[in-house]
Amino acid sequence: MLTRAEITARLADVRGRIADATRRSGRAKETVTLVLASKTQSPETIRIAYDAGERNFGENYVQEAATKRAAMGSLETIRWHLIGHLQTNKVKLAVSIFDLIHSLDSVRLATALARAHPTPSVRVLIEVNLAGEPSKTGVAPDAIDALIDSVRDKVDIFGLMTIPPAGGTPESSRPHFAQLRELRDRLAAHTGLALSELSMGMSGDFDIAIEEGATIVRVGRAIFGERRR
Repeated sequence: MLTRAEITARLADVRGRIADATRRSGRAKETVTLVLASKTQSPETIRIAYDAGERNFGENYVQEAATKRAAMGSLETIRWHLIGHLQTNKVKLAVSIFDLIHSLDSVRLATALARAHPTPSVRVLIEVNLAGEPSKTGVAPDAIDALIDSVRDKVDIFGLMTIPPAGGTPESSRPHFAQLRELRDRLAAHTGLALSELSMGMSGDFDIAIEEGATIVRVGRAIFGERRR
């Protein structure tokens, strides 16, 4: 576990990189939300980041997030994001925890979310599998129009999310980020939805994601160090 001073210094570095990237792309730094990917991190570690001014934390697993939320109930302004895949049997618990779900990928899941929390509608991003990787969840780009038509009355669609193929260089992620932005622009024009959020970019490539239009970046390792097993 990193020390408080180390985490605070890493946060300052990431914030500086966000400011630089938004400046290069002609945007204000306030247009980007930093979500700290806190999978496997302890409540104590999360509290250090909270004390340093961060409010948005991303979890991969519903039960792990529930445990942390219970342990940190006194932090009233903390916001939880589900950045991992959501199984339908975890929906009821998920809607009681998360402010934004980044991984909607089916009509079945949208229907379950609507049943669990009909009013107000659950806030979601549609996860897009741009490269068609069989190991990843998400919707194929050519299937998103139909999905939106089927679920827009069930959930509140705020935008799109993607994870580029692993193993490349940070710069090799750029075409995928650009593709997601272009897809969002087309869908917004076609559907009439704002789709204002683009969740893309992690520790290794969030600068590039911001240059290509990211409004949410999910950063863990650059702040917390290598993930605990």
